[in-house]
Amino acid sequence: MSLPSLHIGDLTASKAVVQGGMAVRISMAKLAAAVANEGGIGLIAASGLKPPELVENIRAAKKMSKGVIGINVMVALTEFANLVKAAIKERIDLVVAGAGFSRDAFKWCAEANIPFVPIVSSVKAAKMSERLGAAAVILEGKEAGGHLGTLESTWDVLPGIVDAVDIPVIAAGGILTGGDIARAIGMGASGVQIGSRFAISEESNAALAWKEACMVAEPEDVLIVQSPVGLPGRALNSPFVKKLMSMDEDAPKEKVKCVKCLKECKKNFCIIDVLVKAQQGDLENGLIFCGERIGEIKEILSVKEIFRRLVEEYDLATRPVSTYG
Repeated sequence: MSLPSLHIGDLTASKAVVQGGMAVRISMAKLAAAVANEGGIGLIAASGLKPPELVENIRAAKKMSKGVIGINVMVALTEFANLVKAAIKERIDLVVAGAGFSRDAFKWCAEANIPFVPIVSSVKAAKMSERLGAAAVILEGKEAGGHLGTLESTWDVLPGIVDAVDIPVIAAGGILTGGDIARAIGMGASGVQIGSRFAISEESNAALAWKEACMVAEPEDVLIVQSPVGLPGRALNSPFVKKLMSMDEDAPKEKVKCVKCLKECKKNFCIIDVLVKAQQGDLENGLIFCGERIGEIKEILSVKEIFRRLVEEYDLATRPVSTYG
């Protein structure tokens, strides 16, 4: 059985796979276009970019692909409104937003007739999103990388959200194989979002050192850290993380050079700075956000090969079992 298609508003992706919008500068034009060319939905990570750089990537992705291209952006950013409006002006196909909730974004996208897809972690948030006009919701469970809205498993939260709303529900967090896709769709999801597998692809904009660090990770190397955004985040253990977790909360904080990237910031460190350092290969001083199952990925593959394997695994997982005798 082939992968099903995914319908969000007037958009149709021939394969029900959304590529995670991984910041900073992991998911850029090249990766988003490659995913779109395989029939999935490619997302450019807008968080940490300025509007001109985002526009440049949107235009580049559109030149490289005729498929579905969207952006993923954190509501917590001071640049949130400017980034969303810049993407709308470029006629982006859809907007995905997490790390906060923005009623304004529903309005902006509705006025432009562009699907808005919030990332949610509860039935309450999913129902509110539907009432405000969301075209779909992405349910992100605790297995996901980056900022987390819940510490409950994707598989535990998914059934309740599917039952609570009539719009497409896209399962995210811990989705790695075609078998996982089959499980999510079997539970009522309309599609899935995959991050970690695409982060370790040939088209990912992460440095080779970033990808190699993920591929040698053991389960115990994947930890929860407290982000300046005010949310827990799933990350890979590193010298920076060890230093962060050893800090006494009552001890005087090191002075952080603030670029005012967040509307509200705990100022325990600069999230944009450490994510950029890691993306560029500085693992000593950088932070790698990653999914819970990152250590299961042992190869850097092309997006085309990733999709080939997902389709093959999905087919095996959904193939009827023959019985004889």
